[in-house]
Amino acid sequence: MVWRGFWATAAFAVLAISLAACGGGGTTQSKASARIAMVTDVGGLGDKSFNDSAYAGLKRAKAELGADIQVLESKSAADYQPNLSALADENYDEIFAIGFLMNKDLAQVAGNHPSGHFAIIDAVVAQPNVTSVTFREQDGSFLAGALAARVSKTKTIAFLGGLDIPLLRKFEAGFSAGARQVDPSVKVLVKYVGSFEDVASGKELAQVLFGQGADIIYAAAGKSGIGAIDEIRNRTNVYGIGVDANQDGLAPGKILTSVLKRVDNAVFAIVKDILDKKTPKGHLEFGLKDNGVGLTDFQYTRGIIGPKTIAEVGKLREAIIAGRITPPQTREELANFKPVKL
Repeated sequence: MVWRGFWATAAFAVLAISLAACGGGGTTQSKASARIAMVTDVGGLGDKSFNDSAYAGLKRAKAELGADIQVLESKSAADYQPNLSALADENYDEIFAIGFLMNKDLAQVAGNHPSGHFAIIDAVVAQPNVTSVTFREQDGSFLAGALAARVSKTKTIAFLGGLDIPLLRKFEAGFSAGARQVDPSVKVLVKYVGSFEDVASGKELAQVLFGQGADIIYAAAGKSGIGAIDEIRNRTNVYGIGVDANQDGLAPGKILTSVLKRVDNAVFAIVKDILDKKTPKGHLEFGLKDNGVGLTDFQYTRGIIGPKTIAEVGKLREAIIAGRITPPQTREELANFKPVKL
């Protein structure tokens, strides 16, 4: 499945150039099949977020490129290295480690299997046989923060993260800065679940945030965020913002938009290059300018958001791409961020 996204099209422009992805006419079914494997993070398949997005790219590679695919799910961090090692021993053409939590385990496994090739999402592993893929989550989160600040009636919005770590602080900082850009008077509440898979705690913390006056929650918390969406679904006059995959349909009319991270396209593009004998190397980073991140198209919420706000968010997107706005990715950068006159 490939999700439609507002400013996040499946073309994935830079990948198309730098990875030779999605290019050319005709079918690729005649190519020799590649054996591709993936190890999920602890959230596993069915998280309707990060892991599912990666798996969508893998399934697309099977459907369009004829790839032979295999997935091993991790129930805990103790499964990372055994899963990666088991696949490496089977000599797959590419093995994807889905999530930054696997960085140390992958570094060891890649070192033990120098003839294999690996890719990791959301981390940088300095091994010659590892492709590292990261995203500028702060870009998409900035747009989400601006949108939330404009829509909020209480002038209080909230960020709900999974783990309080540098990666999630990129989401937090970008979201808070986007709100500050359009309305510095808007208050941004911040809480972390401490887990990507605790649905009950995600729901409870959403209740706390609403009790503190928030009427919009941006949940970047994996399965824990599903708990927040469940709470949003059952309340009136409150909204959510989804993350990673298109979560708008989980509560139609209640999810203003989702901040897409096109892990699916990254996975597909790397598989395409494997088949084309152009195995990518080094560190690849994707942001708004190359459609690596973006917002969904407000399918259920255009009437709630309004054309004026949608146009304003579009101008902010253009400003980020042009370099006139640089969304912060740390709390320190956020503290120094000042709204930019456009």
